[in-house]
Amino acid sequence: MSETTRSAHPVRPFPQFISAGEALTDLIRVGADQWLSKTGGSTWNVARAAASLGVSSAFAGAISQDWFGDELYAASQAADLDLRFLQRSARSPLLAVVYETTPPQYNFIGDNSADLSFDPAALPGGWQQAASWVHFGGISLTRSPLAERLIELAEDLHGRGVKISYDPNFRNVMDQRYDSVLKKMAQLADVIKVSDEDLAGLFRTDDTEAALATLRGFNPDATVLLTLGSQGAAIHAGDQYWQVAPPPITVVDTVGAGDAGIAGLIFSLIQETASAATSASSSQPATPDWLQHLRFSVACGSAACLNAGAKPPQLAQVRALLEKN
Repeated sequence: MSETTRSAHPVRPFPQFISAGEALTDLIRVGADQWLSKTGGSTWNVARAAASLGVSSAFAGAISQDWFGDELYAASQAADLDLRFLQRSARSPLLAVVYETTPPQYNFIGDNSADLSFDPAALPGGWQQAASWVHFGGISLTRSPLAERLIELAEDLHGRGVKISYDPNFRNVMDQRYDSVLKKMAQLADVIKVSDEDLAGLFRTDDTEAALATLRGFNPDATVLLTLGSQGAAIHAGDQYWQVAPPPITVVDTVGAGDAGIAGLIFSLIQETASAATSASSSQPATPDWLQHLRFSVACGSAACLNAGAKPPQLAQVRALLEKN
């Protein structure tokens, strides 16, 4: 390839944000004999939300080579994710079968499915040097051998000084066998995102305050983003605490709100770091402006509720909601 050709088609820089885990297809029962398929997966949704806000992003995971995988690939491309991190495998797709929607009842189908073939060693060389944050969570951390590979990847990134965010995103497959994973990932994380419902499920208790205390005890240095549904969200950082109520909106669908919330928080943190780096008069603040980051995160989660399905929030939507709140 000539130098002219190379300059005409510059290589895309590696992304600042990567979300590693599962991309799947939700099969939702919408009638006695009708099913609706939707692309999804919590870690994949986080990557799309971050990209929608404007940070260079990728989803690191493996998908199938069939129609379901084609849909996920096309949606990843449409979201402007860095496709060098998306692997494809000649295995069956990972499916979440939602057979009841009120309340949600579901099970996962994916024995030896494509997601399990993800190989971190096959990612493009040198990407870790460009990464500011890498996100983990979802059911990917319940699925062997994928879980072990992701934990090993998180340990490596933590050792390199890359920031780690973690959202367990409780599902019914996270029983006592998940306890060691929860503790290990919490110990590696700089930011942990949980909901009050997550705490009840993960710790198998109605005492969510005690569950939160246990979680924070795993890693007192981690900042915890606690989402509270209609009450907004709170941040616990050291001995400090902030809570922000959501702006007034008409909720259409809460699907993807939590994913948008953690993506918004990481986006806001990346923006703060970039602003400090380009400022000639000041260095990066010793402590982040957690209240402002929380306000942005809550606005992102609220923006995700304005549309049906896990549609990523748009930056203009988020800024408009911030003005209301």
